[in-house]
Amino acid sequence: MIVKDQTEALTQVTRPSRYIGGELGSIRKADSAVEVRMALAFPDVYEVGMSHIGFPILYHILNRLDGVAAERVYAPWPDMEKWLHNHEQPLCSLETSRSLNHFDIIGFTLQYELSYTNLLGMLALCGIPLRREQRPADAPLIVVGGPCAFNPEPLADFFDVAVIGDGEEAVVELVELVRSGKQQGWSRERLLIELSRREGFYLPQFFHLEYQESGEISALTACRDDYTKVRRRFINDLDKTPYPTEPIIPFMQTVHNRVAVEITRGCTRGCRFCQAGYIYRPVRERSPETIRRLIADALENSGFEEISLLSLSTGDYTCIEPLLKQLMAEHAEDRVAVSLPSLRVGSLTPELMEEIKKVRKTGFTLAPEAGSERLRNVINKGISTADLLETTGNAYRFGWRLIKLYFMLGLPTETDEDLRAIIDLAAQVKSSGRGTGGNDVNVAVSTFVPKPHTPFQWQAQIGIDETLRKQRMLRDGLRQKKLRFKYHEAELSFLEGVFARGDRRLGAVLERAVALGCRFDGWREHFNFDLWLQAFADCEIDPAWYLRERREDEILPWDHIDCGLPKRFFLDERLRAINGTETLDCRDGSCHGCGVCDFDQLKMRLTSAEMSSLPQRSGDSAVSPVAEEQLTRVRLVMSKKGRARMVAHLEYLKMFQRAAKRARLPLRFSQGFHPMPKISYLEALSMGVSSDAELIDLELLHSMDVSQIIRDLNVQLPEGFKITEGEVIPWRSPSPSASVASSVYLVNLPGEIPVDLDARINDLLRAETVILTRRKKDREEQIDIASDLVDLARDEGKLRVELKKGSPLLIAAKLLDLDPEDVRRLGVHKTAVTLK
Repeated sequence: MIVKDQTEALTQVTRPSRYIGGELGSIRKADSAVEVRMALAFPDVYEVGMSHIGFPILYHILNRLDGVAAERVYAPWPDMEKWLHNHEQPLCSLETSRSLNHFDIIGFTLQYELSYTNLLGMLALCGIPLRREQRPADAPLIVVGGPCAFNPEPLADFFDVAVIGDGEEAVVELVELVRSGKQQGWSRERLLIELSRREGFYLPQFFHLEYQESGEISALTACRDDYTKVRRRFINDLDKTPYPTEPIIPFMQTVHNRVAVEITRGCTRGCRFCQAGYIYRPVRERSPETIRRLIADALENSGFEEISLLSLSTGDYTCIEPLLKQLMAEHAEDRVAVSLPSLRVGSLTPELMEEIKKVRKTGFTLAPEAGSERLRNVINKGISTADLLETTGNAYRFGWRLIKLYFMLGLPTETDEDLRAIIDLAAQVKSSGRGTGGNDVNVAVSTFVPKPHTPFQWQAQIGIDETLRKQRMLRDGLRQKKLRFKYHEAELSFLEGVFARGDRRLGAVLERAVALGCRFDGWREHFNFDLWLQAFADCEIDPAWYLRERREDEILPWDHIDCGLPKRFFLDERLRAINGTETLDCRDGSCHGCGVCDFDQLKMRLTSAEMSSLPQRSGDSAVSPVAEEQLTRVRLVMSKKGRARMVAHLEYLKMFQRAAKRARLPLRFSQGFHPMPKISYLEALSMGVSSDAELIDLELLHSMDVSQIIRDLNVQLPEGFKITEGEVIPWRSPSPSASVASSVYLVNLPGEIPVDLDARINDLLRAETVILTRRKKDREEQIDIASDLVDLARDEGKLRVELKKGSPLLIAAKLLDLDPEDVRRLGVHKTAVTLK
């Protein structure tokens, strides 16, 4: 498959900035410097994948290695996949536009079971056979990792290697073995054997499964005597582990567009439904000094406006209150907010809530998970009703107006009485806010899905009909209490449950579902349950069988994957759950006996509550009040070329704002609740139009050498953007848009043009009215552009259009008998502006 320039696609798909690459912080290595090339593949859309913290960690670790290049690729949205298919083009990386089949390794992260069809679809798009045994010896090594890799069996026929556990060190060993194999001419079999000798690498082809007539596994047999189990990889000390401080800055708004720092890995609360709480043990905290240094560097290199402290339970971090206070004090001058995305009732002290209130003004989210204390004891949630209501009452008193409550239905031993307790508890939460000025409550309920490597891995999952019955019961009861209710679709939870505890026989179903067109199954607008039912029927597999309760002596599909906790521990916890017995947090000194720690190198690592001060960065001192005569206004001229022309206007504004912040320009800010830098721009340039003449005005607190401003900004601008000139202008000058008399555009002419084009041009120039039709959202409107048309002319194979305002696409389309989108694809360039 020959890779052609795919720029044409960018004018035909939604959100083209998903595909253009060239973001600041991305790394592109020359071919001559690369021995091993690895594609980090995220089986979901760009804005979701760019928000995942694991990929940036691996991306920077790999790219720091000599001779190794890591590049990114994300699942194309259906319109882009259709374009690639119709034009027989492969899926390519963002950094070098290289087809995935030209990489040595393709590494997929498995964050969610309903992304599996995207993984197979991405392989198919670049011509790589889906099944391992069908691929040639020189095909890329297909690697998977992430939480779903702890039971990768539904995908076992499609990947070569699964990395089990922490990936920071394992991924380095992986690329070094591939490099050695290439240098020494190893066969694929030799490479796989070498990988099997390293801890944490699971090779499914070295295990054989047999099944009983009932469908249960009768034997899970290792094909090699020296490779009978795969033990998870562990990182002992997070402070000694690399963490990126030069983030890739996306053009578009991603799900989480901020500096995100993992402050803790692991959790010891022991919630029995939570897979992450077991597979990421033991708790390892980063020191506050390391966290503050990472944040300071990342903010300086990104220009982001928000810090997020990541953990399974951020409020449990040993010195969360002093850390939060220190971060807010250190970054207040830069107007940076701090967020804590995972909070727990038991860790929310009034002092911590007081700090959170300063930066989080929207909804306050808590996850009781179950309505009754009995059921919360079963799942070991450790939250009493009294503690919850005290927390919500404090939240309302501190000024929050909305509290979001997350619950699960279908939990083990659940009765209808437990469901009614959800309704009652939500009503009590609402009542706890009486007299505070606002007490809204949103209730969100998902269906419990048993996960491998948890005490509930043997439990049955309720089916679709029972899920719908329980959802109706909650909906009706909450409506009577005037409480809002959101829920997770029953069919989605059903399918998640099938694959969460599935085995290799489901590979045929996945392959069939992909052939039928299933993609983005986790997205409501793309999920098609009927296609899935057809895939199961075609493969003669009953999906409901996978939701059944497992016997405790049954061979489970993931029994050869060692997460560090023995099955005996999970069985004991299951018994404690049935008896309603609580297991205390081992942070408090009571060891669970889970078996994960060796109490030497691998152990719980908690920080001290003491915090030292960091040296102040240059330029961090507070800016003193400035007299008006010192205020300076600078006008810049920017070019926007290449793929940068596909950056939408709002994305362009945010891009430049962050570049100016990274350049540490003394920008003046607006007043009010959300201060914004005083930067002015021209009116929006049409998507896909390049330019040499974009004007930007900066209001500065004091004068600076303009050439220095240009140099500092150009260092911070991503590929395709460049400041070409600048000057100081009078403080009271009109805005850029008000300063421009006209703009000049050149439109590339097609191979065939109307024979009377010159006459059409003359007619338009003489016309008193020029009515054009433009589409605005879902409707069409007529506009008269006669008063805005300054000049039209043919100019050496191009159409020259000069307008006072507006886009040249419509008028060029009228002259050339084309659709405006066809004109966009021809190529349009803004060459100059005339000032008033």
